[in-house]
Amino acid sequence: MFPTIIEIAPFILFGLKLGPFTLHTYGLFVAAGFLLGIAWSMREARARGLSPDTVSDLGFYIILGAILGARALYVLINPTYFWNNPQEILMFWKGGLVFSGGAIMATLFALAFLRIRKENPWLWMDVLAPGIGLGEAVGRIGCLAAGCCYGAVCDLPWAITFFDPESLAPLHVPLHPTQLYHSLAGLICFAVTLALKSKTQGTGQLMGIFLTLFGTLRFVIELFRADYRGDFGPISVTQIIALGAVALGLFIIQHRRRNVL
Repeated sequence: MFPTIIEIAPFILFGLKLGPFTLHTYGLFVAAGFLLGIAWSMREARARGLSPDTVSDLGFYIILGAILGARALYVLINPTYFWNNPQEILMFWKGGLVFSGGAIMATLFALAFLRIRKENPWLWMDVLAPGIGLGEAVGRIGCLAAGCCYGAVCDLPWAITFFDPESLAPLHVPLHPTQLYHSLAGLICFAVTLALKSKTQGTGQLMGIFLTLFGTLRFVIELFRADYRGDFGPISVTQIIALGAVALGLFIIQHRRRNVL
């Protein structure tokens, strides 16, 4: 695909040497996904009579937690590479964020923020759920551009082949477009949570539905991926996290149903 949008060589301006500057497609789409998710959550907050300013404040901690958690998990499941290349640990803009790790850390940061603000976390979970799905759908286009999160070899009509030497995916072989599968999963979660939000208003169940659906889709998509995501017996570390998301989602749905009825 296209890992780099633009690359500017070093140049002299007013006697100062500037550059080089590189705009990575991955970083652009991940940033766009975050911002679009926050913007949608602000829209949801307004619709529910809540302050959108809380979303913008919360958004900073969500973004910080998501980047730290997503990169930390990626580094943890690739210890040998980063032990030999420690200078690349913070170079997340080139690719290498695990959504599951980001979701965990962002959730912890968000809950801490809401607790400090004395806000109702269940209410805000419902506000944030659709935006998370939308952000995932957009951010995964960056994965496609960078070639990370690539799929296994296949001969399906919709298989994709990478040719750019900077791509993180194997070159010149048709692969499952798992990045697009993830993007579609995000859109499905976004659409389902929007369709059900009027039936779960302020209960927290909408986040439970999101976690159950997203975890299920993530587990299935992992079956078609070929990049290393950590081993845990016959399944990957990210599949374990996906199963945990499903279990947590089902628990939230049942727990909040009892408290609402």
